[in-house]
Order: sequence, then structure tokens, then C-alpha cells
Amino acid sequence: MKTKTLGLMTLSLLTLAGCNATNKENAKTSLVPADKFDLTHWKITIPTDSNNDGKVDGISAKEIQTYQHPEFFYLNGDGNMVFATPNRAFTTPNSSNTRSELHQVVADMDAKNDSFADNFALQNNKDAQKYGQIGGNLQASLAVNHVAKRAKYPNKPPAFSVVVGQIHATKDKERVAEGKGYGYGNEPLKIYYKKWPEHKYGSVFWNYERNLAKENPDRQDISYLVWGTPWDKPTNPGEQGIALDESFSYEVNVYHNTMYLTFTSERLGTKEFEINLANNIDANGQVDELDHPNGYTGDANFFKAGAYDQCSIKDDPGMWYPACLGTGDWQTDMKNGDYAQVTFSRLVAGPAKEPQK
Repeated sequence: MKTKTLGLMTLSLLTLAGCNATNKENAKTSLVPADKFDLTHWKITIPTDSNNDGKVDGISAKEIQTYQHPEFFYLNGDGNMVFATPNRAFTTPNSSNTRSELHQVVADMDAKNDSFADNFALQNNKDAQKYGQIGGNLQASLAVNHVAKRAKYPNKPPAFSVVVGQIHATKDKERVAEGKGYGYGNEPLKIYYKKWPEHKYGSVFWNYERNLAKENPDRQDISYLVWGTPWDKPTNPGEQGIALDESFSYEVNVYHNTMYLTFTSERLGTKEFEINLANNIDANGQVDELDHPNGYTGDANFFKAGAYDQCSIKDDPGMWYPACLGTGDWQTDMKNGDYAQVTFSRLVAGPAKEPQK
């Protein structure tokens, strides 16, 4: 891991990025997010079931060009893009975490769904040339406005947290059937913000999930701290953390087989990480013998960004289930603090960039 601190340069860059992601939810504009952000290559999942089919709503890349939701996905008075999601709501199959979250579609929005064209691959993928891209780049400037405040099991790591950016691998039954260790739908990257209710400042960290079968007990997240305190520690991070409504930026650059991560805060400077996603060497340069030796080499991948609430309402012994509270009524849950909200002032996705040495 490399660490460096930037002063006026960081301030200038963040100012140019328009990073004034304060929460002005009562001053919404009549424009939709696609009027201010390039959402040509994004679709979105919203925590609703508007057609009463028992499934969470998904808005296609074509539909999102004219879409907003007045509670969960809209532009605020500053022209920034707001994502909100209650703890209890409709969500995707096999998940108990709600989300208002964009899902990258690499192919043109008018193209037919294609598992290759819609996703990106690592350079070492044997089918790499079939994919829409080899690698990719995602840049975002944002502020977390709110994280869930109430959990039955507050000491479980996901409590009081939200994921604001991801790389997700696709689920692929054929790849799983090949027995080569791919197609499980795991996540080589989740960027988290977590704040305990009694603390002024929260923490930012990122997790890498070992690419193993769901039933494998070694399929665990490896967490790397950016600012604040580790996700499993209740220690108050103080001013070494990030406050609610405080802007920060991230860049995810997957070039060839390596993921380069850059996190920038006006107040705390810049931190950089890198990890090869095509082997089992971790971000500290150590071999992880429990991980798949070829990492995510054989998977199809895509970016996600928004508010992916980690405060699951499920009451279960597993570590991912802090049994957070929520009624399913948005106004009630807002009043009780049982929701997550994130505001993006910048979001840009595109091809990978050759790292500058």
C-alpha cells in the first residue's frame, strides 16, 4: 500500500470535480439524474416493486435516461445524484440487503443483452477478446449522508455501513459446472463507509472477497482500511475518519489484471492500493493460500455504484446479518434512522487507463 498526502492540489481537484455533495433532499430539481450524469452505460435497481410482481424494480439503461424516483433516486438542489434505500424493502433474489444502486452495462444501451459484451474481463481471461472491455475505470466523488442507526447485533461488522462502489462478478452456472472456480458471483471489490451512531466520524475501507464457492467456509472478505478504524472495531476514529456529508473521491482502475485504487479526501489526503486480480496475492503482497490461485481470471465483471445498504434486517447467526430495524414504510424509517443515503457529485466510467509510473 502506498500513502501520500496532498494539500492545495487535492482541494483544487475536488473543486473542479464539483464535489459539493451536501444533502438537500428537500430542494429537488425537475431534472432527472441522466440530465446531469452520463448514464448511457448504467441500469439501476430500486428498492420498490411498482408493478406488484413480487420482484425488485430494475430500470434499464434506456429507461434510466428519463427516470427518477422521488425518494430513492433523484437530483438534489445542487444537481447532484442522490441514492437512498431503507433497511426493509424489496431487494434482489437471495439477498437481504436493499439497494438503490447503478449496475454497469458495458455494451451500447440499444444492444441486446449479452454476457460478454455487457461486462469486462481481466487480460488473462481466455475469452478476454469476446468481452465489451478488458478492464475498466470508475471515478466517483461523493458524500455519505446517512447510514442505518439501529441494529440488534451492533458488533457484527456490516452494521451501520453502506457500500458506495463495487466490482461484481457475474453468476454463471456453466462456469460453476466446469469446476474451475469461476461463476460464483463474488465481489473482488466493495468500497464501504461505516459510522457508529455515537460517533461523529465514520470509516472508509474496501473489501476483497475470496473467489470461492458460497458454501466454502474460506469464502470471506479481506478488509483494507483507508481512513478511520477497521470495520470490526468499535473504536472511535475521531478526525482520522470521514464525517457524514464530508466529500471524498475514489478511482478504480483495472488495467490488464491489476486493480489500482486511489482514495482522495481534501482533509486527509490520498491513499493508494493495488492488487492483482488474476492470482492469490493480496494487497499487502502476501500469498493468500485460501484464495483461488487464479483469482477472478475466468469471471465476467462489472462496476456498481450508489447506496447498497449493508444493514440487513435478517436475524441470523451469520456475520452478515446484524438484524437492523425497519418497518418498510419510508417516512417512518427515515424518522427512525433506518436507512442509508449517498450523494454523488461525480461519476464517470470508461476504459482502463495505463498507470502512470
